[in-house]
Amino acid sequence: MRKLAATLLLLVPLAARADTTLPRELEGIGIEDKHGARLPTELTFRDQTGAPVQLGAYLDGKPIVLILAYYECPMLCSYVLNGVTQAAKGTGFPLGDRFRMLTVSFDPRDTVEIAAAKRATYLESYGQPATGARPWDFLIGDPASVKKLADTVGFHYRWDESTKQFAHAAGIFVFTPDGRLSRVLYGIDRARDLRLALVEAAAGKLGSAWDQLLLFCYHYDPSGRGYTVAVLRIMKLGGGLTVLVLALWLARMWRRERHAEHATA
Repeated sequence: MRKLAATLLLLVPLAARADTTLPRELEGIGIEDKHGARLPTELTFRDQTGAPVQLGAYLDGKPIVLILAYYECPMLCSYVLNGVTQAAKGTGFPLGDRFRMLTVSFDPRDTVEIAAAKRATYLESYGQPATGARPWDFLIGDPASVKKLADTVGFHYRWDESTKQFAHAAGIFVFTPDGRLSRVLYGIDRARDLRLALVEAAAGKLGSAWDQLLLFCYHYDPSGRGYTVAVLRIMKLGGGLTVLVLALWLARMWRRERHAEHATA
């Protein structure tokens, strides 16, 4: 019995280590947050019509949402694209008019025809007018250009020969209008996070006064990978409002006393 107990005690830490060991297929896969990285504007890709386009052409005063995916991905890419489509719809900002989205494939097998079909599918799913020039393009490019873009934003992926698929993480990248990486959002099924990231990237030029208040009350939590309530900020805001209300009340009382003094004089 003692030998059995000792064996079990030895197996427990081994099992714990096994549970936390990253599978070989996922080694080197993930997203490294490179906040402030510059969009490599000199890189040239082909859009869904086959026309060449430089990334710099997308910098025209609007925030950019970048999605790295491959168009015939059987699982995760579809989840990301479906999620960002619903999130974009839920922001309340018109696509193309207030911000634009850009999807770039990292699969060299993807073609212009596949890119065009994917674009049509997701614009239909978006279900709202997409205005302006290039509201949501689907690009393909040579592996070197795609790799440089992915490295710039910290997106790490790898071809898995055993499954004949790419191993990669799920996330999108929000750029400021001048091409600086502002936020990395993971999973992407929350319209609130995307809206706040766009407001933040636009530096106050997008959204309402209420959005600015929300940005004050929420902060981006890298560990939680999203916007969370900033308790201290809310406490400070509450304290400030209390002081303001008290000051207004005292001013009102002071005016009443002045009026009373004048009336009895």
